[in-house]
Amino acid sequence: MKVLVTGADGFVGRWMIRRLLTDGHEVFGALRPTRASHDDGLTDAERQAVRWMPLELADAESVRMAVDLPYDAVIHLAAVASGPEAAKDPGYAWTVNAVGTARVAYVLAEARRLGRADPVLLLVSTAEVYGRATDGRPRVETDALAPCSPYAASKVGAETAAFEAWRRTGLRVVVARAFAHTGPGQDTRFVVPAFAQRLRYAKQIGAPVVKVGNLDPVREFLDVRDVVDAYARLLATGVPGEAYNVAGGQGIGLRDLFDRVARQLEAKVIPEVDPELMRPADIPHLVGDGTKLRRATGWAPVHTFEDTLRDAVDAQAH
Repeated sequence: MKVLVTGADGFVGRWMIRRLLTDGHEVFGALRPTRASHDDGLTDAERQAVRWMPLELADAESVRMAVDLPYDAVIHLAAVASGPEAAKDPGYAWTVNAVGTARVAYVLAEARRLGRADPVLLLVSTAEVYGRATDGRPRVETDALAPCSPYAASKVGAETAAFEAWRRTGLRVVVARAFAHTGPGQDTRFVVPAFAQRLRYAKQIGAPVVKVGNLDPVREFLDVRDVVDAYARLLATGVPGEAYNVAGGQGIGLRDLFDRVARQLEAKVIPEVDPELMRPADIPHLVGDGTKLRRATGWAPVHTFEDTLRDAVDAQAH
């Protein structure tokens, strides 16, 4: 298959490209034209196997140029993917995440209407679209969408735009609602590498405490390699017009996560809550039920949490 990956130089993008190349697909990678170099974590051979092209989601012509090719599938990862980043400029987050997705879907739907291609659009969304839950149970796809942050709201907008294109034109849209995931190469905007960086530095200078945000929330942490496996499977067997939780169903409190990273680094420090690191839109409990995905694709995570955490922390040290 000819597969376009948007956001190809991002954390998940590099793992997605590696998986697609391993599966023997012809891979096209789209990234922002302002990127000075391919800081994508790929090997030279992998990088050379990809056809690279610029993509600026805020520019309709740029979207048309990148997306209007006879692809068999598009995995749409490109987004403002950080909650704090989206909160700084909600309008821009909506422009990239929701309007950008609408543009991608429009170009693909036109290609289908004109008979040039019949692609699958796999839109990677987020579990945060479910918002706050008070019952502590895993989220299922039939739960109401109740975003409580600019980031989550913009991703609901992206889902709405993609599903509208499916209803109106028959474009084969599949939505993946990814729960938290980590692994080698994730940057410090996200909690596992952020904890590792702060703990490693505290150990280095002999500091007794590490500043942290709210440690009460419960999350699940999948391995990024399991997540891209789910995306690859959804390309083949996902049902158009459906959303699927990419979730393992096992939650861990952030306080426990902090302690596990500290033990791995042999850092004898204690966490100290810093009001500056608190997020007003924190979701207390966000764990997912992946039954629908398993039934549709046979997917199940194969990496243990301990292995994932070790790989993520070890990779940061190199």
